Amino acid sequence: MICVCSIIGYKGKQSAAPILVDSLKRMEYRGYDSVGVATFKDGDILVKKGTGKVAEVSKSLNISAMSGMIGIGHTRWATHGGVTDSNAHPHSACKNNIAVVHNGIIENYKELKEELIKTGHVFSSETDSEVIAHLLEVHADRGIKGSLTATCKRLKGTYAFVAVFQDGTIAGARYEEPLIIGVANDGYFISSDVLGFLQYTDKAIFLDNYDIVLVDGSKMEIFNFDGNPVAHPITQVAWELGEVDKGKYAHYTLKEINDQRVTVANAARQDEAMMEKFCKVLSDAKSVYITGSGTSYHSALIMKHMLARYAKIRAETVMSSEAQDGLVGLDEGSALVAFSQSGETADVLESVKIAKKQGAKILGIVNVTTSSLARASDAFLSVNCGPEIGVAATKSFTGQLALVYNIVSSLAPDTLAAGEKAEFVKAVEKVIASSQLAIEKMASKMEQVNDIYLLGRSTHYPIALEGALKLKELAYVHAEGVAAGELKHGPLALMEKNTLVILLNPRDATYNDSLSNAHEIKARGASVIGISDAGSEVYDHWVEIPHMTEEAFYPIVEVIPLQMLAYYLALAKNADPDYPRNLAKSVTVK
Repeated sequence: MICVCSIIGYKGKQSAAPILVDSLKRMEYRGYDSVGVATFKDGDILVKKGTGKVAEVSKSLNISAMSGMIGIGHTRWATHGGVTDSNAHPHSACKNNIAVVHNGIIENYKELKEELIKTGHVFSSETDSEVIAHLLEVHADRGIKGSLTATCKRLKGTYAFVAVFQDGTIAGARYEEPLIIGVANDGYFISSDVLGFLQYTDKAIFLDNYDIVLVDGSKMEIFNFDGNPVAHPITQVAWELGEVDKGKYAHYTLKEINDQRVTVANAARQDEAMMEKFCKVLSDAKSVYITGSGTSYHSALIMKHMLARYAKIRAETVMSSEAQDGLVGLDEGSALVAFSQSGETADVLESVKIAKKQGAKILGIVNVTTSSLARASDAFLSVNCGPEIGVAATKSFTGQLALVYNIVSSLAPDTLAAGEKAEFVKAVEKVIASSQLAIEKMASKMEQVNDIYLLGRSTHYPIALEGALKLKELAYVHAEGVAAGELKHGPLALMEKNTLVILLNPRDATYNDSLSNAHEIKARGASVIGISDAGSEVYDHWVEIPHMTEEAFYPIVEVIPLQMLAYYLALAKNADPDYPRNLAKSVTVK
């Protein structure tokens, strides 16, 4: 189940609506099937909302012109209730004196809704989120602070919500969903993502579970679900604003593919003390488990191979969604390496929770250094690739791989020569510069392709899985990553005329065996695209990549043509690569 909504609240000295709309556009990768804004002025709360993307709905409803210097906003990715205007947030209660935006899932909403209906409350949506507004109204006689604490104690599930009240107070609460306060010179933001306010302030307060924030007048108060005061430091967020802009590129996805020229080198810039601490925990562990979801799981597979081959450390990989059974072997002598770009992925955080209960050390690999995963880790390292807005992971994946190389190099200094000037850094720049036009041309001829198989051996198999994932995410093509050595154990039966196979086949120890697979495929009439540093007559199309003297670096180079192919094939099929259907960037519930 996916629930990836963006929520934002603002109270300050500027007009709220245009700020909220701008913020929602920046966070739209978290959900884009509907949008809504509520503003407060002179004792009234006005709500405008509808289905569609932020720019479309804002223009049709003239949201930016809404008056008031206080407001809340939301972009939704539907879970409970269809994509309709009535199910869009914000939601109000019966008296229209409260409006709420919510990210997460209220697991006991049916029970609460039935209870509220019996006492006369009338619901106007099918969402689980609306119960929050009604509960706040039920407990209004306790005052706003009492209403918030009483409501939070009734909710089960995962949630972060922001509410605006009839006196102009805004408030937010969180449990297992991110919620961050932006502290500006002339006001406050309450947001699910720092990108919601980064263009206005780089000062942030990261709320913990069971925290509630209340902004009344110009005063901010943070307390827990029991009403007790809570203190948090103000953190300066380091990301540069310019990185959030698409610049000259048509899509964030294309920009982020091109960003890899720089970001793979950035992953080498690590704090030496933290790297040393990270590697010591890893090397001292009696058992090592590595977890991640989606693209991050493919990074975990690469790391497992690299640790075994170069550092002689045996590790087990576990999909984060399978952690309940997959992590049963953890104990006080274990270490769990957790990959997550956002650091807020629900399945990954659940894995961390399981590992902590069993006494294991947590090692985080993140892109957001202030995320829940980073804060839960005994040591963490950052991929340092800056904000990634495109829903499909590109630069964060290669950043993770570059960081894995650096970890292995630190653990086994006489093996990989990884760092800012490593061989793969120049190779990544070269493949980006040389491949785009050829791949764009190739993709334009693949518009009618609906099934693609990607084959790879050893470390190339996780890249086949990653390439298949990108093609599914962006181009809506059925794509399947296959271990090349397993071709004769089933997949060969699918090879026939009009079948398209992409073979990851650089000149390393796997080269000759994989080339034999290509001949077997061609004998059945299928077409073969070879991604390699060596051409062959068996390839119908050859995508050339640079030759690597260190064969461990091939995965980070060969994945980039696959990212490009997914992007350009999406365009050929008239799909928006930045907003793939049914998906969103950070899956914050299980």
